[in-house]
Amino acid sequence: MIRFLILIGLGAAAAGGLGAQPLHLITVGDPAAGYLGIGSVDINAERAKELKLPGEIGVEVTRLDATSPAATAGLRLQDVLVEYNGQRVEGEVQLERLIRETPPGREVRIQVIRNGYAQSLIARIGVKPATRVSQIGFLPLGASAAGIIPDIPTPRMSWRNGLGAEWETLDGQLAAFFGVKDGGVLVRSVTNGSAAERAGLKAGDVIIRVGDARVATPADVSVRIRAVREPSAAVTIMRDKRELTVSIPLEGTQN
Repeated sequence: MIRFLILIGLGAAAAGGLGAQPLHLITVGDPAAGYLGIGSVDINAERAKELKLPGEIGVEVTRLDATSPAATAGLRLQDVLVEYNGQRVEGEVQLERLIRETPPGREVRIQVIRNGYAQSLIARIGVKPATRVSQIGFLPLGASAAGIIPDIPTPRMSWRNGLGAEWETLDGQLAAFFGVKDGGVLVRSVTNGSAAERAGLKAGDVIIRVGDARVATPADVSVRIRAVREPSAAVTIMRDKRELTVSIPLEGTQN
């Protein structure tokens, strides 16, 4: 067995040996910044055709936080957000800025195109939940850490796939650390420019469902994604112990 400790924001203390010292988590968040609770990507010509759009307009919603202002307002995955509070949406970066600059508590009108039809929604902008993770690393420890952290068998099997991610089974006490009591599939890395990155997946996310089906191993994820007959797959993940759903584009990918 090899023991590992999950370190958050590794610093000079690691070089001197941690022993049984407590871990220090940092909190990142701006209480003045607006929060809608979506992830989005720009629309290209091919995707505009698939979503029945009149052209390359707006941005597609690819991630939706389950308890966010966006979810409360009725936004859905694959909605195309074309107008934000009277301003035309030109792209993902612009939309993120507009949301961030909206004071929390203010109501905004959002125009979307869903299945080819325009709809208008009202959302009350919230405060972005604070994040308590800066970075995650794995550091082998000696006997001084015994009993503090779980034993992890080695080698652990990790899978690479055509979606541009590497992942492995997550279970036991380590699963509990990530807030997933029934286990899941840990995302170890995401390739720049890949379908996984475009969907908003990040290293440290834990995949718990594909569609409505629970997954516990990388093989489960592959089987469920291959069974999807749509241009994208709805994948439910756990991030910072909060459940949210992302939409992974499948066009041109192999898993």
